[in-house]
Amino acid sequence: MNPSIPALISEGHVRAAINGCLGLITLSRPQALNALTLPMVRDLATLLKHWIDHPGIQAVAVLGQDRDGKPPAFCAGGDIRFFHQAALANDPALDDFFTEEYALNHLIHHYPKPYIALMDGIVMGGGMGISQGARLRVVNERSKLAMPEAHIGLFPDVGGGYFLGQCPGATGEWLALTGQTLGAGDALELGLADVFVPATQWAGLVQALKGEHQPDAEHVVACVMQRSELGPSSEHLDHRSHIDVCFSQATLADIAEAVQADGSEWAQRTSAQLAHNSPTAMAVSLELVRRGRSLSLSEVLRLERNLVWHCFAPTRNGRHSDTVEGIRALAIDKDRSPQWHPSDIRSVDPSALRAMFTSPWSAADHPLAHLD
Repeated sequence: MNPSIPALISEGHVRAAINGCLGLITLSRPQALNALTLPMVRDLATLLKHWIDHPGIQAVAVLGQDRDGKPPAFCAGGDIRFFHQAALANDPALDDFFTEEYALNHLIHHYPKPYIALMDGIVMGGGMGISQGARLRVVNERSKLAMPEAHIGLFPDVGGGYFLGQCPGATGEWLALTGQTLGAGDALELGLADVFVPATQWAGLVQALKGEHQPDAEHVVACVMQRSELGPSSEHLDHRSHIDVCFSQATLADIAEAVQADGSEWAQRTSAQLAHNSPTAMAVSLELVRRGRSLSLSEVLRLERNLVWHCFAPTRNGRHSDTVEGIRALAIDKDRSPQWHPSDIRSVDPSALRAMFTSPWSAADHPLAHLD
């Protein structure tokens, strides 16, 4: 057994290898788009913490396993089927998942060695959480980035309130409320990616990282940069002026009204996106991104941990939360007809929204109190 690789528990869903100075992590759950389970989160944290103190490891790269004959996926998020099952069973493992995932996100943002995320294919939700803190966020023309949590009655967590809040203008609000998927050009322009490596060069890059001797961190970074090119043009930011005008409005209702009043083809598509999502989740997302602009990452993650507790709180008044209902409609029954409560943007109760931003824990007892 290689002493540079600690024992892992995810039954092969996280694989680790060493090439010279480089620690390589492969997410290996391709049948589920490499979505994260609690054992996978724990394995990622175990590896990264072990390699911090290992003098022979100077850099880390993370990638998703190829999907034979299918489009690639870096990581499509968390395992929402598990979320649904655990919420209905009141399983404490659900709390453990979010506490440990958010702590992992914090670790990646503050990792003391170069951490490189190879964001090939689908990068959504939890996949953004394990890539946005990377020193180098590498994309190609197959990359599809999104924070689509409002589709399932959730909000852009895993630090989304922090990194979406750093996007220019009102694009953070736009991404949080619509769940819009971005290609490489948009991601680069909005500061959600750093380097473009064409898909034609991707296999060579991965092979170089896995097979060519990597003597030091500088050589690892050079392997990426020597294959990089100018990224493609953005696909959605031609509408930037519309986005900034509409999504800078004061309230969720004002945003929806501004989009409707815009009257353009972009506005029609955007109205349809907003109509699809949970009104409560969009209201939470809007408030989170705006608060996030004045908070540190650790403060945002603690706030998100409070919010997710409320989102998965036990059934109230004979019904499930929008989050449990949204997952049911998308991934369990697959009827894609969630019954949101309330169903109209203008019916979101401001007092209920404020209550979701209150912590169920004291500051000292908060499960992420240790983050700094």
